Amino acid sequence: MPTTTTRRALLYRVPARHPGDAAAVAALFDQGLLAPAEVVAILGKTEGNGCVNDFTRAYAVEALSHMLAARLGSTAEAVQARVALVMSGGTEGGLSPHFLVLAVRREAAAPNPAGALAIGTAFTAEFAPEELGRMAQLHATAAAVRAAMAQAGLTDPAQVHYVQVKCPLLTNDRIAAAKARGQGVATEDTYHSMGLSRGASALGVALALGEVGEAVLADAVVGADWSLFSGRASCSAGVELTRGEVVVLGNSPAWAGDLLMAHDVMADAIDLPAVQRALASAGFATGGGQLDEAARDRLVAVLAKAEPASTGRIRGSRHIMWDDSDINATRHARALVGGVIAAAVGRTELFVSGGAEHQGPDGGGPVAVVVRRQE
Repeated sequence: MPTTTTRRALLYRVPARHPGDAAAVAALFDQGLLAPAEVVAILGKTEGNGCVNDFTRAYAVEALSHMLAARLGSTAEAVQARVALVMSGGTEGGLSPHFLVLAVRREAAAPNPAGALAIGTAFTAEFAPEELGRMAQLHATAAAVRAAMAQAGLTDPAQVHYVQVKCPLLTNDRIAAAKARGQGVATEDTYHSMGLSRGASALGVALALGEVGEAVLADAVVGADWSLFSGRASCSAGVELTRGEVVVLGNSPAWAGDLLMAHDVMADAIDLPAVQRALASAGFATGGGQLDEAARDRLVAVLAKAEPASTGRIRGSRHIMWDDSDINATRHARALVGGVIAAAVGRTELFVSGGAEHQGPDGGGPVAVVVRRQE
């Protein structure tokens, strides 16, 4: 009789000495922990400024794609066409640069009836500049989320705990190209375009997961109506691409393995209880304190969004993140939220991404954990 196979999700967290350092990822292959062909996505935190001119993201993508291409006997372009390489710039405060390597393996193993981590990826078509921050981007992202869910066999949106989207932004050259074709863009402020692109992507996730309805969506609500959001979207904009890249993570009883996922939503930047609820949902007994060493060993990844509240206040007290002309507001937010989560988990290799437009409530954001089950 033919042997049936089951998919198993693999996830490894490795440090990065600098944005172009692919050595720790390559070491996973050398140690026999992964095969290059099994890799479906790499998420990375790089130490740039996280703004329009953060080229550490592109540097990391180039280094990783060339390393994978050499291992696969392929080209960097072919790797980038197949593997979602999602780099999030900004490791302010105590955040540590690192990569999260996600892979899918087929093996002769029984599915885990309790549910195991499932991974799906999908890509949108290339976006025209005039589509960014608007319904065209929103709908394309929603379609990609649905495709990634189908690929992962996640049939119920409730099974989804985290959706990572990497989306484009506008540059002066891209704006000029649109104008040359007689097209207007959502904004001519390149930095503001990052927020609109993230926001449209997040609302696309919300639409795909049933968190918002089609009837309330329009170009005008993107970056404006903060009552509309996804509690599971994490969107990062970058200059290094012109399409959307989507990674859907959830739990499925059809997958094998000992990894599982949980999430919660931080109501504001200091919502420590939300972090602890996510950990408790994943099986940790926090007792209100920091995870001990044994628990930290089972914590594979932490992913979160950070955004300064548009009100300029946190629980009634004034913050100056929006008023600081020296340091961008999202950089402040990453450092603040990173510190709160680090205090809870006892680790600084945290995928904390800034810019949470429509990703959680105003001033808050989703927080998700991937853990290894206790034997």
